[in-house]
Amino acid sequence: GTEFQPMPWLPVLQRMKSDIEACCGHAFNSVLVNLYRDGNDSVGWHADDEAELGAKPFIASLSLGEARYFCFKPKPAYRPESTERRRILLHHGDLLTMSGKTQENWQHALLKERAARALRINLTFRYIITS
Repeated sequence: GTEFQPMPWLPVLQRMKSDIEACCGHAFNSVLVNLYRDGNDSVGWHADDEAELGAKPFIASLSLGEARYFCFKPKPAYRPESTERRRILLHHGDLLTMSGKTQENWQHALLKERAARALRINLTFRYIITS
């Protein structure tokens, strides 16, 4: 429900975007930057399934700084009885992509971690459909 005003691409972000587009074969017109100061900063379970991202969004997520676990679980509508959890340790410089039915069927989170003591920055590149 939060509306953000777009800003011009900084040259360093434009270069990163171009490199990631070349690597992934997808175009992006936005980047969301999240700062996690330490293991107390987190983001809860969610899916990037907003209408403005389209039916099957392609999302590229670049991790910078301290390694943290990125977690997945099936949405209840996808697997109602499942208690399955998956996690991937993302290191500095790792690029995670999500595509296809990932957002339709799965939720993801960066949960609190006591062991994480240093900064982590996440850059999430997306294509937002504009009217």
